[in-house]
Amino acid sequence: MTRTCLSFLLAILLISLPCPAEPQPSPARKLLAVEGKGYLETVDGYPVLHLKGTPEEMGRQHGILMKDHIRQNVDFLLADGLEDGIRVGPLTLRRSHVANFLNASFNRKIPARFLEEMKALARGADLPEWKVTAANLIPELMHCSGFALLSDATSEKKLMHGRVLDYGVSLRLQDHAVLILQDPEGRIPFANVSYAGFIGSVTGMNVRQVSIGEMGGGGTGRWDGVPMSLLVRMVLEDARTLDEAVGVFRDNPRTCEYYYVIADAKSDSAVGMKAVPDGIETVRPGESHKLLPHPVKNTVLMSAGDRYVNLARLVAQGYGTFTQATAIRLMDKPVAMNSNLHDALMVPADGVLWVANADKDGNPAWKQKYYRFDVRELLARRPTEPANAGAK
Repeated sequence: MTRTCLSFLLAILLISLPCPAEPQPSPARKLLAVEGKGYLETVDGYPVLHLKGTPEEMGRQHGILMKDHIRQNVDFLLADGLEDGIRVGPLTLRRSHVANFLNASFNRKIPARFLEEMKALARGADLPEWKVTAANLIPELMHCSGFALLSDATSEKKLMHGRVLDYGVSLRLQDHAVLILQDPEGRIPFANVSYAGFIGSVTGMNVRQVSIGEMGGGGTGRWDGVPMSLLVRMVLEDARTLDEAVGVFRDNPRTCEYYYVIADAKSDSAVGMKAVPDGIETVRPGESHKLLPHPVKNTVLMSAGDRYVNLARLVAQGYGTFTQATAIRLMDKPVAMNSNLHDALMVPADGVLWVANADKDGNPAWKQKYYRFDVRELLARRPTEPANAGAK
């Protein structure tokens, strides 16, 4: 399992009996706008977007409620005014490269419901469809590396799944960070740590206590499959168990080279996985790999070099003592990099999610405030409507 650098994720899995956690005060909620079945609120100042219904309905809600942020985000990521190419963040790609990329990926393998959602999002945000689809494929162009850790070494005796994304703060995605709580018609509701305009996912958990995080590898150009972020989305809205989550990758055509940590709190189990177009490879808790020579019982550790060595050491040292607060600190340096875009600690059994983002000056996420979200509470009731709740 090779790695090439820019991102990582961390998962901590506890296989033990639950014990009560300390009660947390409910953060202030403010309803900002409503569109159909969807609405936008802030929770302790953090934007939370609620989407509900059919793909067309959810796309429209997303496009209208986050219109300004979507347009700013997409315009920065995809500037098409250059003669020799299209700018994707700090990169410049040849137009023929982008055209082949879109044709290879979107016209053959993407489920129709996702295409419908992106088209509705584009209409709601008043953007060309190609720009929205191209922006949603940016994860296919940028490959990073990192690690995944699974551990039952916590004092709270609950599955904890942490994810650290080192993705390049120069893309300014942190300016448009949003937690999306999505309730697709006929599918599983889920939480997605995301950015305005993106319908896929790289970090999330669903109400069936399945959680997932991604990290990139090589294989750029192998795009004859379902884009990675949409496979992750399929796990969140379709998988009720760990086996069903793995099945999403096994049973659908894959692109490039990606690594995942997937956890299921109901069964207190998790897996580390490598997925390439030719197949998948998994590592179970406590298993070693020739490139992962320091396994810890009830854990899966996926990393390379000094970061792997440091993670294995820290987990072994703290085994059995980690709380949510100390598990969050595992996502500091030397685990995180300077390009640390977001961190998330998920406790799927409780429906709790902690999120931190890089700041507007590009300082890494691990140095910033962690926001706590009770996903079950947020899904169960809407905040009190202000006078202008109908504003778009």
